[in-house]
Amino acid sequence: MDTNSDIHNFSHKRYNPLIGEWVLVSPHRSKRPWQGQQEETVKEVRPVHDATCYLCAGNVRANGEVNPDYKNVFVFVNDFSALQSDSKSFKVDNGLLKAESEQGVCKVICFSPDHSKSLAQMNVRDIQKVVYAWQDEFRRLSKLNNIQYVQIFENKGAIMGCSNPHPHGQIWSQSSLPNEILKKDKHQLHYFEQNQRTLLSDYLKQELQLKERIVFENRAFVVLIPFWAVWPYETMIIPKLSEKDILAMTEEETILFAEAISVITKLYDKLFNTSFPYSSGIHQAPCNGKKNEHWHWHMSFYPPLLRSATVKKFMVGYEMFASPQRDITAESAAQTLKHLAEN
Repeated sequence: MDTNSDIHNFSHKRYNPLIGEWVLVSPHRSKRPWQGQQEETVKEVRPVHDATCYLCAGNVRANGEVNPDYKNVFVFVNDFSALQSDSKSFKVDNGLLKAESEQGVCKVICFSPDHSKSLAQMNVRDIQKVVYAWQDEFRRLSKLNNIQYVQIFENKGAIMGCSNPHPHGQIWSQSSLPNEILKKDKHQLHYFEQNQRTLLSDYLKQELQLKERIVFENRAFVVLIPFWAVWPYETMIIPKLSEKDILAMTEEETILFAEAISVITKLYDKLFNTSFPYSSGIHQAPCNGKKNEHWHWHMSFYPPLLRSATVKKFMVGYEMFASPQRDITAESAAQTLKHLAEN
């Protein structure tokens, strides 16, 4: 089914088959005069090593431990973990008051010892080392008896809640499936049972035929703006092969995955000539002992910038109380990024 011209001019809803939810799209609103928040852009220049940074090599962290003089990627257990591995097992079931204990392990992963860099400024081989670390940690954590899911993610930029500019991400593993994974597990399983193919493999086939939202592709991965995107320049990196988790990647695929990450993060920085903030995360199959053939892993980037380096997309009002909403269509956002890639 080709998308028709009406979706570029009139308000409509778009369905996200991964989670079974809708997003309101209002393309006509992008033509209105903008009188929203404007802020001054500050060009931040950071040193290669910051003596006050608790993530830099050789520095002391908040718990008194000293970081090693690491040269590539450094991973450690979060000093202020949101999940506890030794949390007491309990359950509350009192009418509508329900609670259950949750156990887990939270880790911090420093992408580079260079305090001044981000993924966009790292070379592809160094990003591949980050991919290796993600695989190693997923392999270790998924083998723990009380772990059913491992969430790999990065918050980049102060407006995304990142408290430290050193290039780093996090890995949270837990004893149950979080909300977004429960939804994606349910909808991917239903599609696979009906079609004997993964939902994202069929979706990707459509996108590659239409070429309306493709930003970049190599032999193994496609970077695109999802048809159902919520954030203005939201993107997904999808493997061309139906793989359930990141351990399925071959050596060649790890470097091609690193290339895809490099391309999209560089394009983001180029878009508004700023160090582009975002939250990114990898969604992959649960480590619950099941085959999980219905899963097709993918990585998403949710950046908040809307019109410039100083104008953000706020999830307020209607978005908080009713449904996600966007003005810039996925197609126009893809064309903007693709144009940057070609110039």
